[in-house]
Amino acid sequence: MQMVPYMLATVVIGMMLSTQPPLNSILGRAVGSAYGAATISIAVALASILAFIVFSGWGDISRKSLATVPWWVYLSGVAGAVFVASGPVVAPVTGAMVFFVCIVAGQLIGSMLADHFGAFGLDVRTVSVWRLLGLAMVLGGALLVSRG
Repeated sequence: MQMVPYMLATVVIGMMLSTQPPLNSILGRAVGSAYGAATISIAVALASILAFIVFSGWGDISRKSLATVPWWVYLSGVAGAVFVASGPVVAPVTGAMVFFVCIVAGQLIGSMLADHFGAFGLDVRTVSVWRLLGLAMVLGGALLVSRG
């Protein structure tokens, strides 16, 4: 399978995501609450995904299938809510670029640990010098961006 189209699509998605904190900040100022803005953003996301489901199908969202999933899997929704709610609080202080560089740095640290330990059913990909060097470059980039 060709990875390049998926990688390019992910870059475009990342570019779209970069608009979320500043737009939610505008919404937060208008409604007087960053968390109110996050709630509206997540409600729009729910409406959007429901529209996608109309065209692609629900899958097997039944009590039986949901009962097979460990309880902690649902914490992904909490992670999403924390991300969305943190944007309008943090990005106005740090700027969008520093916000996202730090988000990416945190994602890379978490991903490296998940790969190393094979968490959540991932194949084990042990920490290597190259991976650590790449992570150090991102962390260094976060410091450089914060100084700019």
